[in-house]
Amino acid sequence: MKEYKIAVIPGDGIGIEVVESAIEVITKQSKNKNYKFTLKYFDWSSEYYFKHNVMMPKDGITKLKDFDAIFLGAVGHPDIQDHITLNGLLLPIRRAFDQFACVRPSILYPGVDSPLKNIQPYDIDLVVVRENTEGEYANVGGFQYQDFPEEIAVQSAVFTRKGCERVIRYAFELAKTRNKKNHVTSITKSNAQGYSMTLWDRVFNKVKDDYPAIETNTLLIDAACMDFLRRPKEFDVVVASNLFGDILTDIGAIITGSMGLASSGNIDPTNNSPSMFEPTHGSAPDIAGKKIANPMAQILTAAIMLDHLGEKDSAKELESSVKKVLEKGETLTPDLGGNSKTNDVTNAILSLL
Repeated sequence: MKEYKIAVIPGDGIGIEVVESAIEVITKQSKNKNYKFTLKYFDWSSEYYFKHNVMMPKDGITKLKDFDAIFLGAVGHPDIQDHITLNGLLLPIRRAFDQFACVRPSILYPGVDSPLKNIQPYDIDLVVVRENTEGEYANVGGFQYQDFPEEIAVQSAVFTRKGCERVIRYAFELAKTRNKKNHVTSITKSNAQGYSMTLWDRVFNKVKDDYPAIETNTLLIDAACMDFLRRPKEFDVVVASNLFGDILTDIGAIITGSMGLASSGNIDPTNNSPSMFEPTHGSAPDIAGKKIANPMAQILTAAIMLDHLGEKDSAKELESSVKKVLEKGETLTPDLGGNSKTNDVTNAILSLL
């Protein structure tokens, strides 16, 4: 029997609640399979920061390196600036393990209403592949004359040919695997960013020549934001830089009904290091503890993890169970227009496994 070692980081707020639900689901599911999970929990969170003034210990990366995957809930606290939680936990893990492809699907499932007009189930079925280790979030910069009237802040984006090529190539390979529209859209802003984005464009144009069966187009980020709203049906695989991908995936979550359905994986395609799987919603302190958080994004994130681990049938079964609960429409949390609790949704999914 296969054994998968999973590092579990519940994090903050509703992250703790939805991780509990997802772990319960995949644990039950695994009992009927030829694999099992060995789980180790880490309390790295905002509460950990209040006690230790860091989001994780100095040897945190070393502690994680031998796991098969990292399963994370959400981090964030009203009394801690977001850049501290991001740069203290999430970004160091992504960079240390070279999780260069952030894969974020946006699917309009049956039983879910989109805020867009005349959109039917599966009219929206796209994946954004976001460059995840460099670009605009490279953390290169600094301050001069801090706290003086003349204060200066410099924030630099870092784009490398290697970094651009590997994530763009990953997007083309994903389009082949999906075998849906066989289309890749590149997101740019080279009309204004004359160095970083022109490198991105040149690399994209070079890589696409290796995939003659895949159709392509290129959109400026502002046009892409509009087209996600005006014509989302046209998209298949979208590849974007760190910042642009971050923006587009939040739009993708909202047009498909709720952030409570937004899953993602931070992938090292080489499998040399563990990949990290997390929903894209935040810690939602406004509803934390009320037991009404939607666990579906975390459970769909678990499906992405299972697929990455090679348990593709289990991944499909898990997504199918979520789809059935959505389509039936009887057990939904408030974000989807229902009045069910987190545990109600979890139990409804468990009953289908």
